Amino acid sequence: MNWWIAGAIVALALGALVLYWLLVLTEGVYLGRRTVIWLYDVYARRYDNIKQYDPETETYFLALPVLQRLVAVRAPLVLDVATGTGRLPLALLEQPMFQGRIVALDLSRKMLSVAAEKLAPHGDRVALMHQRAESLPFPDDTFDAVCCLEALEFMMDPRAVLHELVRVLRPGGLLVLTNRQGRDAKLMPGQTFSHEALERILRDEVGISEVDVQPWQVDYRIVWAVKAGNSPAAGPLALEEVWRCPRCSAIDWVRVEGGWRCLTCEARVARGADGVIEAERLQGS
Repeated sequence: MNWWIAGAIVALALGALVLYWLLVLTEGVYLGRRTVIWLYDVYARRYDNIKQYDPETETYFLALPVLQRLVAVRAPLVLDVATGTGRLPLALLEQPMFQGRIVALDLSRKMLSVAAEKLAPHGDRVALMHQRAESLPFPDDTFDAVCCLEALEFMMDPRAVLHELVRVLRPGGLLVLTNRQGRDAKLMPGQTFSHEALERILRDEVGISEVDVQPWQVDYRIVWAVKAGNSPAAGPLALEEVWRCPRCSAIDWVRVEGGWRCLTCEARVARGADGVIEAERLQGS
């Protein structure tokens, strides 16, 4: 009987460790996209406190380094993928020297609701979209800067996301990534890259000409990269000037009551009461 009890205890302990790995360390990524989204939805209201975000720290370690690398662009158009509660948009928009616009997207609808509350004072300078990262609804070579912070390892296909991030970045534009490191990175096979491997992918596969991997946090390094080539800055374009219709791929939107309508195919996309664009839910004509 004692052996049965000991075996049961060991089994319970192993089960608890597996659950901790699946739901905490890897944030549900091995259980599929829906689990990842559910977890972020659950913690949305507490997320900023859990991460211990501090405005001063965000300014000096995030906003200012980004702006220093965009100093030649008077009013940049920025895309923030997996924006969560709007960490990067808020840090940038609170800097007087930032005169650009931001498109920020995420698949956690509740995280976007929190972001909408925080970013409400900045009006149309930021557009929030409920949208996945593997198929970005923008033309090639669109944005002056594309960012994806503390999220790549939780994507279903990190490599495909890297290709999309660079595809929509204009030649000469700035790519800002974080790359997971340390013990937890080793516990996420297939989801993380060594710093050397990530640099090879960026240089050899997706068209990046300059890569600089720097220390940033205990669990992450930050990657500053520049897309090969050169092109004029996009400038502070409005969302309707760069957003492709998910049905017909046209850039032909008009604002209507409750959302947007594509003039080419009559597709409709709703706008939530909080201002978030429901791009994942294409409505009928």
